[in-house]
Amino acid sequence: MLDDIGTDAVKTGMLASPDIVKAVTDILKEYKIKNIVVDPVMIAKSGDALLSKEACNTVIKELIPIATVVTPNIQEAEAMLNIKIESIDDMKRAGAMIRDMGCNFVVIKGGHMNGKDLMATDVVFDGKEFFLFSETRFDTKNCHGTGCTFSAAIAAGLAKGYPVLKAIEQAKAFITAAIRDSFNIGNGHGPTNHFTGMKTGW
Repeated sequence: MLDDIGTDAVKTGMLASPDIVKAVTDILKEYKIKNIVVDPVMIAKSGDALLSKEACNTVIKELIPIATVVTPNIQEAEAMLNIKIESIDDMKRAGAMIRDMGCNFVVIKGGHMNGKDLMATDVVFDGKEFFLFSETRFDTKNCHGTGCTFSAAIAAGLAKGYPVLKAIEQAKAFITAAIRDSFNIGNGHGPTNHFTGMKTGW
């Protein structure tokens, strides 16, 4: 695909082993991909680890330094940094630490913060300034795929040529609407609604 039509943005998700992380990183470097969104999928919704420590370290060493945007949730940031995150200030500290790994922008996603808070706040750091993006929190179990959808929406915005902060802002609005209009399917966590834009005119 990269040889044939190229790409304006790439988003990575769960990469199961150090070898896979390295292979993906090598291809992104070879093709000089401009917009790279890294969703460091490391922790399952249940709290279980999805990657080995070695794979996590390879993501940190190989993939994050070439990323335009990195989008860890609180649990993933804690695992990457071996710290506890319990406040907005902690999120800012984590963002600065991950930014020092070499990426351009970090988004510490706040959806897993205090569930009693009426707002879900993400902290963005560009190396100089912190930005807070807050949207209404919805009390629903149907939030499967929120992180993947959010990072993919950022990549879509970058592919459209949006500045990074605008891409993040619009992705935050989109995932909020997708959670609001989520599907209640089955007994587990239902999915977010990727068609919400067609319904709402977002």
